[in-house]
Amino acid sequence: MKLGVVFPQTEIGTDPGVIRDYAQAAESLGYDYLLAYDHVLGANPERPGGWRGAYTYRDAFHEPFVLFAYLAALTTRLEFTTGVLILPQRQTALVAKQAAALDVLSGGRLRLGIGIGWNAVEYEALGQDFHTRGRRSEEQVALLRRLWTEPLVTFAGRDHRISDAGLNPLPVQRPIPIWFGGEADAVLRRMARLGDGWISNTRTLAQGREQVARLREYLQAAGRDPASFGIDIRINARLTPEADWAAEIAGWRALGATHVCVNTMGMGFTRLEQHLDVLRRFMAVAGEWQG
Repeated sequence: MKLGVVFPQTEIGTDPGVIRDYAQAAESLGYDYLLAYDHVLGANPERPGGWRGAYTYRDAFHEPFVLFAYLAALTTRLEFTTGVLILPQRQTALVAKQAAALDVLSGGRLRLGIGIGWNAVEYEALGQDFHTRGRRSEEQVALLRRLWTEPLVTFAGRDHRISDAGLNPLPVQRPIPIWFGGEADAVLRRMARLGDGWISNTRTLAQGREQVARLREYLQAAGRDPASFGIDIRINARLTPEADWAAEIAGWRALGATHVCVNTMGMGFTRLEQHLDVLRRFMAVAGEWQG
């Protein structure tokens, strides 16, 4: 099982040295990957009609591809995971180009987690249709894989058209792994058909058991081996007492989790060392399952 850290986007600040120190410390502690969330814009909660989103314009989010490119030059083995990139609000060929470039510059250390998101404000600002995002994402996944593996692509779909063109350079990984985020039934069915793994934000083991059972059912229906499908879960240090970490990890491993990451966001930390202290303690508990 691989162990990761959730990059504390909203709290780490903008000092490049602090961001460097966090990633290098995670790598030196033995973590396998760093997972970062994605938001392009934050809405004003005082806008007409109000705002119910989890984040606002006051919450800082570093752009994942830029962040990972910076950190790739400062680390040697740490893998980078988007958890998740909101794919349908972006141009597919541009995502393919950015991901391929990052994969090349990092030496093949990218895992692309994708989702369809919940923030209609971002879709509006980026000129994309919020209401068709699930359908569009399926065509995007198919096109991404072709762009990453073929020097020239001709593609005519419902939402995309490419006429005999391709990326250069192609990524190290051909194709880059695509994992899906989300828990809705439609998303589980989609990832069972199209994904390489699931990045879960499930809160409890009880919820996880039910969702994993459904996911395995959908994988089998799609003619796929559930044992070859990755599962990446998060343990939120703010919500899960330290005394329960070992039991949570063991429970998720029994359900087939291949990746477990610890999340220190929302704990009210103001200093880098506070985040790193949790990472040290978590590794002391979780390290026995790593491999």
